[in-house]
Amino acid sequence: MPARTSDALVVFGVALIARLAFVAVAQARFPAVEDGHYYDVLAHRLASGVGYTWLWPNGAVTYAAHYPIGYPALLALAYAIFGSSPAVAMTVNALLGAGSAYGAHRLVDGEGVARWRPLAAGLAIALHPALVPYTGALMTEGVTASLLVVAAATANGARGAGRPWPWIAGAGVAMGVATLVRPQSLVLAPVLGALAAPARAGAPARLARAVALAAIALACVAPWTARNCVRMHTCALVSVNGGWNLLIGAQTANGGWEPVSVPPDCATVWDEAAKDGCFGRAASRRIAAMPAAWLARVPGKLATTFDYFGAAPWYLHASNPAVFGERAKKGLGAVETLVCRLVLLAALVTCGRLAGRGRLARKIVALAGAAGAVTLHGWIGYVAIAACVVIAGRRAAALAPMVIPAGAVVIAATVVVHSVFFGAGRYGLIVVPFVTMMAFSGAMDGRHGSRP
Repeated sequence: MPARTSDALVVFGVALIARLAFVAVAQARFPAVEDGHYYDVLAHRLASGVGYTWLWPNGAVTYAAHYPIGYPALLALAYAIFGSSPAVAMTVNALLGAGSAYGAHRLVDGEGVARWRPLAAGLAIALHPALVPYTGALMTEGVTASLLVVAAATANGARGAGRPWPWIAGAGVAMGVATLVRPQSLVLAPVLGALAAPARAGAPARLARAVALAAIALACVAPWTARNCVRMHTCALVSVNGGWNLLIGAQTANGGWEPVSVPPDCATVWDEAAKDGCFGRAASRRIAAMPAAWLARVPGKLATTFDYFGAAPWYLHASNPAVFGERAKKGLGAVETLVCRLVLLAALVTCGRLAGRGRLARKIVALAGAAGAVTLHGWIGYVAIAACVVIAGRRAAALAPMVIPAGAVVIAATVVVHSVFFGAGRYGLIVVPFVTMMAFSGAMDGRHGSRP
C-alpha cells in the first residue's frame, strides 16, 4: 500500500477514534435539543414507517417539509438497522466526520506536495476542537461540512483520472445528499464539476463536468421534490422554510436569529407550505420598502456567522447545562476560536501567495483579512480569502490545488446566503474544514497535480 494512502487511513482512524471516544462520553449525557430535537423526532417517525410527518398535540398528523429531509433520513436508516438511540445518531455523525478527515488528506495531497502537508491537514480536521465536540449534536452543519469535503475530494479525483466519470458520479451523489441535508449546498455542485476538469482544460470540458455533476445531484433530489409537489402542494426543491428565514433576516436587529413577528395576513394561515409562502411575500415587501435598512444588516449577519462559531459549546450547554456549564462553554469556545483564527491566518498567507494576477492587491486584501483575524472582526478574514482567489483570476484558480477555489466558493456561498437570510455561528461551521485545508495546502507555484 502506498505510503500516502496509509497516511490517509491513519487520519481516518484517528478521526474516528476521537469522535467515537466523544460519543462514548456524550451519548448518555446530552439529549437532543433545539433543532436537533425535531430532527430526532422526524427520524423516529421515518424509522417507524409513518413517513415524514408530524404528530400535533391534538392528535392530527400532517405531512412535513419545514426541516430538510436529508439528515433525518440518514438517522432513520441507522435507527431502522441498529435501533434508535443517541449513541446510534452520534455514531452516524462520527463516521461522516471521519470520512471528511480522510477526504481532506486526499484533497490536499498531490504531485509536488510535501507528505507532511496532507497528513497535517487531515489530522487537524480529525482533532479540530470545533468539529469533534459537535459530533454529539444531532444537527446538520457538521454533517453538511463533512459531505462537502467528501464531494470535493471525490471531484478532485477526476482531475487526473483516466476514467473521470465515476469520480464525477460519486461527487454528484455526495452533493445530492448534501443538498437534501442543506438545500443551499446545490449551488456548489456545478462549481465542483467545473473544478473537476484537468488544470489546463478548456471551457467546454469544464462545462460538461459542471452540468453532469449538477444533473446527478438534482437527480438524487428529484424524488423528494416530486413528493413535495404531491404532499405539500408546492414543488419545493427540498424544504419549505425559505420564507421563514427570509422574514427573520428582514426583521432581525442584531443579524442573528430572533423570534418571528408574524405578519397579520399570515396569522391564520396554518398550512405549512402556505405559511412559508406568506412569510416570504411579507419579507419581500418589507425588504422592498426598506432596502437600505436590510443591506445595513449585512455586516452584523456576517459577524454573527463568522466571528465566533461556537456551535459545539452552545449545543452541549443547551443540552445539559448541569454537565456542561457556562465555564465549560466559554473554555471550549476560547480554544475553538484560537485554533480557527490561527488556521485563518495561515489560509490568508496561502491565498496571498497564490500564483496569478493582482499580487499587490491580494497582499493588501490578505493583510486586511489578517487584521480582522486578530481582532473581533474575524468575518473580514474569511471574506478576504474569497476576495484573494477572485483577484487571482480564473486561470490561477484552475491551476491551484482544488481546495483553494473550492474553499473560496464555500466561503462566498455562505457569505451570500447569510447576507440574504440571517447569521449564526453554527451556519459558518461549514467553512472550517476548507479553511483548515487551505492553511496546509502547498505547491503555490501553480504546478499542483492531483492524487485520486
